[in-house]
Amino acid sequence: MNREIENYWLKYASEHNLNLQVPDYWMFGDGSKKMGDELADLVLAGKKTGTCAAKVVYDLENEVMPTVGQYDIVLNGDEFPVAIIKYTAVEEVPMNEVSEAFALSEGEGDLTYNYWYTEHEKFFTWELKQYGMTFRPDLILVCQTFEVVDANSNRL
Repeated sequence: MNREIENYWLKYASEHNLNLQVPDYWMFGDGSKKMGDELADLVLAGKKTGTCAAKVVYDLENEVMPTVGQYDIVLNGDEFPVAIIKYTAVEEVPMNEVSEAFALSEGEGDLTYNYWYTEHEKFFTWELKQYGMTFRPDLILVCQTFEVVDANSNRL
């Protein structure tokens, strides 16, 4: 963890009487600077209030499932902390049953369900291939809705 992440959390946590242990921090997308920056910008603009992940990846990587009320730190493509988010809803849903409202909460592309589905099918096909798995339309997603509780005023 870099110093900026730690300092950003400690300042926010101290001001809000929260646990000082730094929460999870991560970049949206495929790990590329381009996607990390684009999605972080959507969060900061208030257009992106939802995200999803394949549940099977949580299982394969032994990651703890997010919970309502949990804080996380969003990084941009340079791995600089740009915002602190708090989960307001977390649910498991088959991809082919994700609601249009949730899809639109991701704030991406032309803001249509078709765009969301097509782009997420591409992403999950790529991601699952890394584990020797294939995409299926009923892939269980962990759909997370969040609010930005702080935008880092020191962001680049």
